[in-house]
Amino acid sequence: MGSMAAAPSPLVHPPNRTSLPKAANLNVQHVVLGDILFKTWYPSSYPEDLVGRDLDRLYVCQWCFKYCRDLVPFLAHRKLCHARNEAPPGQLIYSKDGYSIHEVDGEDHRLFSQNLSLFAKLFLDNKSVFFDVAFFNYYLLVHNAPNGSPQPQIIGFFSKEKMSWDNNNLACILVFPPWQRKGLGKILMGISYELSRLEGRIGGPEKPLSELGRVGYLKFWEARVANAILDTKNKTTLSVQEIADACWMLAEDVVETLKEMDLMGIKQKKDGTVIVSKARVREWVSVNKVDLAPPVEINGFAEGYLVEDET
Repeated sequence: MGSMAAAPSPLVHPPNRTSLPKAANLNVQHVVLGDILFKTWYPSSYPEDLVGRDLDRLYVCQWCFKYCRDLVPFLAHRKLCHARNEAPPGQLIYSKDGYSIHEVDGEDHRLFSQNLSLFAKLFLDNKSVFFDVAFFNYYLLVHNAPNGSPQPQIIGFFSKEKMSWDNNNLACILVFPPWQRKGLGKILMGISYELSRLEGRIGGPEKPLSELGRVGYLKFWEARVANAILDTKNKTTLSVQEIADACWMLAEDVVETLKEMDLMGIKQKKDGTVIVSKARVREWVSVNKVDLAPPVEINGFAEGYLVEDET
């Protein structure tokens, strides 16, 4: 079997293994994505007549995410898969430093989106969107090896409702386990907030967040909030709402982040607005050795896709 596009990390697990279902509750015990074998974390709604109730190993195509329970038909599919020699589906909207983002309309690519969602559920506890894919866009994180070889590899994604009444900029997010612990989730999160800015709507991820999701988001928010505060000119203090507006974040997410950073100032305006000191933020960044470089750069977006806010 062929080599993968990016060197994966060792097998990783959620931080709290006791929260995972017992092995008897997993309808798929292991998954083979291309030629990488790793354990699943949660059950998924694969058709029982095709997968069964307790399958040791499910084979999943790394290009189109079609699945097989047996090795021989899986190898036959890999040889003939239409996506093998094609770019990932959807529109290329971002490319930078070997990684790219493809925007996939779930209605236009229904089968691909369903198969991707079924695969993702093996590693997501509280998400269950598999067949209503027409109402979502999917943003694929793709690793592109130098010189275009081997084949570009989809290594994660996030989904987003086309119309969210709660202004959610992200429904679910996953970096596939072999590529976790590389900071790649920040790229997906950064894209979701640039989409919020493009739409002119302050938003955030769908709640509640999983344990793993909350940890990842807090790290992302901390750097984003610190960056926004320190980039503000001619001010020594900022209100929570001013920070939220600068970050395109919900005020509640800013407050949670500042509490996690222990930077909720005791000073308040007459209206009760909490004030955050830039000096304390600088100290926090220095002590915690936080990298403030943005994970997503505006010049990485495809020409004509992202229109910067001129207000």
